Amino acid sequence: MRKDFRRLPGEHIITWLLRCWDNGASSLELEGREAKQLGSLSREGGIGKAIGKKAQALSLWRRLLSSVRERYPFSEDVVCRQGKWTTMERGIQYLRELAVREMVYYDPDKVQLPTDHDEVQCTQPMWQKFV
Repeated sequence: MRKDFRRLPGEHIITWLLRCWDNGASSLELEGREAKQLGSLSREGGIGKAIGKKAQALSLWRRLLSSVRERYPFSEDVVCRQGKWTTMERGIQYLRELAVREMVYYDPDKVQLPTDHDEVQCTQPMWQKFV
C-alpha cells in the first residue's frame, strides 16, 4: 500500500491525490491504527499525522481528503500544477485535478456531496482556471 499511495518527490499534492484515487484509495477501508501504520504517505508531517487521527473505519480516500484539508484549511493554499496544456489529455488531467481540489474542501460528512471526483460539477472558478 505504501508503494501505491506514497507521494513521489516533487509531486504536487493534488496530483498525488488524483493518483491515489486512480489507484483505488476509495475502495480501501482502514481503521485509525491501520492508517497510522502506513506512515507518512504525503511526505508532510501535518498530513501524515492527520491520516490516522480518526479511529473509525474510513476509506483511505476520505482520510487523505480530510487530512489535506486539515493541513491546508484555505483552498488558496493548495494549488494545482500550473502551466499551459497543449494536448487534450493534459487538459483532461488538469480538469480532473481541479475537481479533486474542489473535493478537498467539500464536507465529506454530507451525503449529497459527490464522493467521486468524476461527478464534481464544474464551478465557475474551475472553468476560468481551465480556460
